[in-house]
Amino acid sequence: MQIKQLPADFQAALPVLEEIEKAGYEAYFVGGSVRDHILGLPIHDVDIATSAYPEEIKSIFKRTVDTGIQHGTVTVLIGDDSYEITTFRTESGYQDYRRPDKVTFVRSLEDDLKRRDFTINALAVDIHGNVIDKFAGLKDLDKKTIRAVGQAEARFHEDALRMMRAVRFQAQLNFKIEDKTAQAIADNAPLLEKIAVERIREEFVKMMLSNSWQTGLADFIKLSLSEYCPGFQAQKEALTELLQVPGEKFADEEEAWSAIGYVLSLNHGEFNKLLRDWKVSNKTREVSLNTLNMLHLFENQDFDLWNIYKLGVDNLTRTIKLCQMFKEEFDYQALQEKVAKISIKSSHDLAITGKDICEILEVKPGPIIGKSMSQIERAVVEGNVSNNFSDLRHYLLSNQ
Repeated sequence: MQIKQLPADFQAALPVLEEIEKAGYEAYFVGGSVRDHILGLPIHDVDIATSAYPEEIKSIFKRTVDTGIQHGTVTVLIGDDSYEITTFRTESGYQDYRRPDKVTFVRSLEDDLKRRDFTINALAVDIHGNVIDKFAGLKDLDKKTIRAVGQAEARFHEDALRMMRAVRFQAQLNFKIEDKTAQAIADNAPLLEKIAVERIREEFVKMMLSNSWQTGLADFIKLSLSEYCPGFQAQKEALTELLQVPGEKFADEEEAWSAIGYVLSLNHGEFNKLLRDWKVSNKTREVSLNTLNMLHLFENQDFDLWNIYKLGVDNLTRTIKLCQMFKEEFDYQALQEKVAKISIKSSHDLAITGKDICEILEVKPGPIIGKSMSQIERAVVEGNVSNNFSDLRHYLLSNQ
């Protein structure tokens, strides 16, 4: 196969490949960028592989950075652009099931492609647009199949995270995992415990935020990967509930985590522990907790404005979407219109300060200030007083 018209991202990098070839070495575009272009998807990163060793690359280009030179990667700087160039290599001795103990630089493209995870990622393109396909990756792209390069079990023993990458690609591309590759995932799922949870979370979140997330989640559960993830042990049945809801794409990570907390029937403390165990960011954890709490309010037909406000008005749209997913029925529009009338998002938006209260009540700073601020804040939220200084001053004096 030949790509008649290289994509703009490849064309911009062509001078780099040409310089390497002019020096007597081979150079190719490789990996995900090749796969995505053939599928007609946007290209995110342009990866270049070469037969030149790192020191040879550094002798060809004037401006370079040793990005990951122990693994053969040198970043070449040309103008305002930068390109990561990696030497063909073989790897061996994966004692931690994640990183090779030994990396050997080689001159053979085929030897380099052999170490890659899936056939659809083991494609290369030369400067003329010719696609080098040593492992029937093009056929698998055509069949919408995810298949390991060579022996699937060996690939997963080299890097157990590849099992999560399989279900992630499945969700992103809406592909099917080939039977032998799927069986190898099921057989080796316990190896996932060897992988840092941050790495697993990154793949899991990408899967959940994909258009075909239910496709990936189904095999994540079926192939027992879920059993080796924090808080998901013995939860296959509960997680499967997510496969029954409308397959609308999750808008963000917080929405996905909240949906998971809901089907697992977690209370605030249990959900907080789950998110901590997955090591999500503090911001994501806070928003997810508040969203699930709001979802539980609506599930119990509690539409108190003060409670909604305390959980964050910004979480309302996300929560209503989840209510629709889980068939929690109420007048969504009426609630949104009601909440839209809340004139503040936090106490910082109030048109009165603690200092103002001291002066109005002629008191010194103390507990009464905080109590008065909370009283005013709630009155504004519930629409009992307008958020302007004159009205707030009158309300304060009238409610002492």
